[in-house]
Amino acid sequence: MGAAAVGGAAAAVGARALRGPGRPVLRAGGGGCRWLWAPSGPAAAAASPPTGASSASGALSPFDRRLKRKQKNWAALQAEPAKCDYLREEVGGRIADRVFDITRTFPLALDVGSGRGYIAQHLTKETIEKLIQVDIAENALKNAVESEIPTVKVVADEEFLPFKEDTFDLVISSLSLHWVNDLPKAFREIHQVLKPDGVFIGAMLGGDTLYELRCSLQLAELEREGGFSPHVSPFTAVSDLGHLLSRAGFNTLTVDTDEIQVNYPGLFEVMEDLQGMGESNCSWNRKPLLHRETMLAAAAIYREMYGNSDGSVPATFQIYYMIGWKFHESQARPAQRGSATVSFGDLAKIGGILSRGKK
Repeated sequence: MGAAAVGGAAAAVGARALRGPGRPVLRAGGGGCRWLWAPSGPAAAAASPPTGASSASGALSPFDRRLKRKQKNWAALQAEPAKCDYLREEVGGRIADRVFDITRTFPLALDVGSGRGYIAQHLTKETIEKLIQVDIAENALKNAVESEIPTVKVVADEEFLPFKEDTFDLVISSLSLHWVNDLPKAFREIHQVLKPDGVFIGAMLGGDTLYELRCSLQLAELEREGGFSPHVSPFTAVSDLGHLLSRAGFNTLTVDTDEIQVNYPGLFEVMEDLQGMGESNCSWNRKPLLHRETMLAAAAIYREMYGNSDGSVPATFQIYYMIGWKFHESQARPAQRGSATVSFGDLAKIGGILSRGKK
């Protein structure tokens, strides 16, 4: 999440994600769709301070959620909103792969922060029978990509889910939770709306996201202005993610990281595409403007420090993937400590005997 931007195995999207031709192709299908509006209530209003609020109040609520809604609505109304969706579609496909790995059918699923339906387009009605899509931006839901899964669209703040306890068999979320002010509370609410033996599968941006842009802007500001301001929104460390999920009540946790590297012609194209994704910085302590000379210097530093041999520059997106289950009596449990009947030393001896036998 840079100046106007967002703040495992390495996977290079490379040429197909380079600005211009070659975007990943949308996979669309037929399917039913309904709309609902859910008021966020007084609590939601309290979580979104007015535009003139002091940045000091951002200690517990670092993000301006009203501004984030405007940014996402603006991005969804562009002439070609799919032009900048390549990252969301890529991650949405990887979330869908994790759903397919679970060999069961989910009668009712919830997509938290669904945007234009980046996960749903990769799923099938044989896997999910009905999907509820929730997002803060109504324009994103209106312009959602078609899916073969029957869907209901609910305009609501992802921080305050308007659903009853034990409602969903599956909750999914892709590249939305890094904008939540109270992540522990969001995890608790997701856990609450899941049925026992339900599963949560999500992805969010990690701390190394756009480190190239961050470093280039900071060095340019130090050179031109004698100091620098934060241009990357705060992220959750991967070391804390498992602890937060566990505290929310999830068990049988899986947390892993991945990196997607996208090549662009230059710094300005990076920032333009990030704005088109609806990922502009909405931190309360953001710097509203950057001087032209600082931006030009940052572009030169970016190319000098990180530029590729073909003249393009890379932008790295670190992705945290997480899977957590809600407890149910039928789930397998780990054996009690000290209940093992064979020691690792005995296993090592067996391995040595087998190795000698092969010789």
